[in-house]
Amino acid sequence: MYSPPPDPDTERSMRAHHARAAKALNARVEPGGEFWGWAGRTLGAPARTADGTPAWLRLVSAPADKASGKLWDGALDAHHAFGDLDGHRPALLAIHDAVDDGTAYRAELSLRVDRPVLSDDPILQHDLQLPHCWWQELAGTLEKVSAVDTDRVAVRQQYMDRAIPQFLGIPAPAVTCWTTAHSDVHWANLTKPLRLLDWEGWGRAPEGFDAATLYAYTLLQPDTAARVRNVFPILGSPAGLAAEATVCAQLLQTVARGDNLVLEDQLRDWSEQLRQR
Repeated sequence: MYSPPPDPDTERSMRAHHARAAKALNARVEPGGEFWGWAGRTLGAPARTADGTPAWLRLVSAPADKASGKLWDGALDAHHAFGDLDGHRPALLAIHDAVDDGTAYRAELSLRVDRPVLSDDPILQHDLQLPHCWWQELAGTLEKVSAVDTDRVAVRQQYMDRAIPQFLGIPAPAVTCWTTAHSDVHWANLTKPLRLLDWEGWGRAPEGFDAATLYAYTLLQPDTAARVRNVFPILGSPAGLAAEATVCAQLLQTVARGDNLVLEDQLRDWSEQLRQR
């Protein structure tokens, strides 16, 4: 989704450090197509490597004393853990770190994805007619992700124990299996042909978490939502209950904060179904 540039001082600083990172990585930024992340924390733009390969240069900033941990290292950790996932994850080409006046900057140069995302909004606003092979590739890719061993955590049991009773009114279901998840599988992170973007938050989560997340962001489109459930039969099964309840609670929490209000009715219907299982 498009996010407007931040305040002028932050914008100037981010642009300057983005240009410095491009020079350090021997990359040439191309005009147009820049993308600002939330509150100006990230700035991405199309670029080319020294040999002309289309790339994407993303700069992320954080206070220097907070420039570590899961989100900061997500892309680099994903590079080491998954590689390019048989071409379904944009390969990370290089990283450049810098610190200036108490702020840390990390530049990530990745292969450019040459197809637009399937939706400008994480929430699917129209039905999609995707071929069977696309769905099978998605299911196979997420299965490969789930099998990777990691000590990164995407969902904590403590959160489930607190949020599910608060937002669904039931005790947190027992997790029968913890697996590795991308943890942010929605329609603004997917392309056709299949590429899965944005690997900041990946880690361990209840089995079926990625399928439940995609289903949640598809609730406004019943036909596509039914396709999600068909492709991922863990949804609706006892083994998937913990993941579904967690995702539903997460999004109901965002609704309580004033976000994703368009999903509220569907989320409440889903939560009622989960309470009855």
